[in-house]
Amino acid sequence: MEMSDTQKNSGITHEHGVVRGWVHSFQSLGAVDGPGVRFVVFLQGCPLRCAYCHNPDTWAFPEVMIAKGCSGVAGGITAAGSNGIAGCTAAVAYTPEEVVKKILRFKPYIKNGGVTVSGGEALMQPEFVAGLFRLLQREGLHTALDTSGIGDLKKAADVLKYTNLVLADLKFSEPEDYKKYCGADMLQVLAFLDLTETMGVPLWIRHVVVPGLNDMPENIREIGRISHSYTNLEKLELLPFKKICMSKYDEMGMEFGLKDYEACSAARIAELEGYLASLRSRK
Repeated sequence: MEMSDTQKNSGITHEHGVVRGWVHSFQSLGAVDGPGVRFVVFLQGCPLRCAYCHNPDTWAFPEVMIAKGCSGVAGGITAAGSNGIAGCTAAVAYTPEEVVKKILRFKPYIKNGGVTVSGGEALMQPEFVAGLFRLLQREGLHTALDTSGIGDLKKAADVLKYTNLVLADLKFSEPEDYKKYCGADMLQVLAFLDLTETMGVPLWIRHVVVPGLNDMPENIREIGRISHSYTNLEKLELLPFKKICMSKYDEMGMEFGLKDYEACSAARIAELEGYLASLRSRK
């Protein structure tokens, strides 16, 4: 996917070289974003438009919104109708040090878990994430990068130097579906996964299962094949497609692209996990 200069450099730098990142929100005690109890930082800005995205309010890039004359709110920004969002969104700029200060208040609760940076797309703000992870590792906290793998690979490598775990979305098994349902280049995603292997960063791959769209045996088989080709893979997770985000789309005046698809049941996930396990046992 071709990205603009703004999207490639979404982190912002102020005078004296101080890096700040645009943060959409925080979750103090997350339990589904990596091992253990974790503090989760959701960043603002994503170049993808995934059909099943639960967080369309994180799509807009703050710099684009500012350029369009958006007004400031609580040290951040707010905008309507910018960068493909019909509703409103807000983001606040923080330095890595300011975020670490917030996180350390929860250190007793997350010391056996850690911190996950998600999005939006975390690799759109690589300087900020690298700086944040470097400081967190100094504090003895485990760092996890939740990413779609879209971004500048050289800058991604700088982030991975301070990353203890990558949670990577492998959204579809074919390049055509990646382009159609995400607006993404699958080869770019695979190049990022290659980078995690080269750098020896532990990898979890996650795949959202949408019944009738990507849950056919050939799709799941290919997801399994790709995932297990990486020597640094620790886990492959099949996640059920849910529709709890539809109210958010309604509030933002947007149409949810997969509204006519059924949510995925736990039974279907268990069935597909069994299918993958049977394939592995035959080797």
